[in-house]
Amino acid sequence: MQKIWLTYLIAMVATAVFAQEGESSKVPFRAACPVATISNPLLEEVSGLAFSRIHPNLIYMHTDSGGEAAVYLLDSLGNELGKLELEGVENRDWEDIAVGPGPDGKSYVYVGEIGDNAAVHREIGVYRFPEPEKIQSASISVELARLEYPKGARDAETLMVDPWDGTLYILSKRDSKNSLYSFKASAFDSPDVTELDSHFNLPFTMSTAGDISADGTQILIKNYESIFYWDRKAGESLLDALQKDPIELPYTPEPQGEAIGFSPRGNSFYTISEKRFSITPVLYTYPAND
Repeated sequence: MQKIWLTYLIAMVATAVFAQEGESSKVPFRAACPVATISNPLLEEVSGLAFSRIHPNLIYMHTDSGGEAAVYLLDSLGNELGKLELEGVENRDWEDIAVGPGPDGKSYVYVGEIGDNAAVHREIGVYRFPEPEKIQSASISVELARLEYPKGARDAETLMVDPWDGTLYILSKRDSKNSLYSFKASAFDSPDVTELDSHFNLPFTMSTAGDISADGTQILIKNYESIFYWDRKAGESLLDALQKDPIELPYTPEPQGEAIGFSPRGNSFYTISEKRFSITPVLYTYPAND
């Protein structure tokens, strides 16, 4: 009898181990691989990154409050290629950047003037401009969508653009469960302030960045401790996708990680931190599990 019981216990343990291995194999991305150390003092406060849709391996980055009103151009190895200076605007507190569809079928860059640590600004905004044809430094004109929240000011650091329909999403940061908002691209055509549409809360706080893959089938949102991932089915709205339970991905802790973005094919994503505690920012990539 004891031998039968022992055999049963061994079988149960083996089953549990194999089940755990099966669950871990379902995690769609592997652990981080360091790509480059970013030592330029101008890039010590990077708070957003996004990959180009028209230039292979081109990354757009920006810094937050007090930084230049510029989008920096880097390649996927962390080499600097130039910067785009946005004409006639300032960087009050830029907190995220995204690339997505725009007018006339062109690919556009969207920059979120959405940071508001003390929740004192009634109005926020998102700038946009078409992706440049050449990878070089330039001054560019931008369009602005003037925005406000339906129930007063709040802080946010996450901006995403749905490649399927061009809807833009903003996720709040400091409430106990972060709130999701959206607006249509038509806001860029109006000189007036557009009130954001309010949706629902996500089950975490302190969101600092997010991105949607170029094909629209994958979603990432991160905070300082975790990276959350959603798979999106064909025909599924972004709102329906985000109401499913996310998968928590491997994350190499960063001193103040506030930027994340999918590579163009969606088979990896990248993160970078602001400089904190004298730790120089490192650009990381997370490859997909094959």
